[in-house]
Amino acid sequence: MRRAFLTVARTWPDQESWALRRVDRIGAIHALNDARRAVAEDAAAFPPADARRRQAVTALGRQGEAELAEPSLHPARRKVLEGLGDYWAGLTVFVEHPEVPLDNNTAERADRGPVVGRENYDGSGAVGADRLAALLFSMLQALCLWRLNPRSWLTAYLTACAEAGGEAPAEGERFLPWDLSEERRQSRAMAGGEGDRDTS
Repeated sequence: MRRAFLTVARTWPDQESWALRRVDRIGAIHALNDARRAVAEDAAAFPPADARRRQAVTALGRQGEAELAEPSLHPARRKVLEGLGDYWAGLTVFVEHPEVPLDNNTAERADRGPVVGRENYDGSGAVGADRLAALLFSMLQALCLWRLNPRSWLTAYLTACAEAGGEAPAEGERFLPWDLSEERRQSRAMAGGEGDRDTS
């Protein structure tokens, strides 16, 4: 939503100050959220920090609702504020769930490689190639999130496929990161385990 307000500021010069004020308020909510996370383990400091952040989020939502009720609201304002309302439940999950990040910057950074590659990799012009690339990106990212060495995991999986006559292994679940035994997870950890062979 911050980007949506910035787009209004860039494309509607007469609405720039309005949009940038909303960007500043979103920045203030980020700062309040960071302050609350910093005192998450402090029983005395957490409640007031949490209350300040909740008040700022609530005020932003109510102001948007009030502006939408104005018949003469500028179309650019109306569009972005309607979007804010439509996505409000998802945008404010972090209010009740402190473990959820306020933004999805980490996920977007993780996707940056595939997104850039989509425009540059040779051979992704066909629908089948795009689907294969999407599957591989998803699989490799999952392995990285589980701190597994992709080369080690792929070597073990493809070896099992070869031993099954070029078919997927009968018990493919044993290769799922969350179903690996602790011993196998350690052997395929990101720090090493290059090329180890699955013997189960």
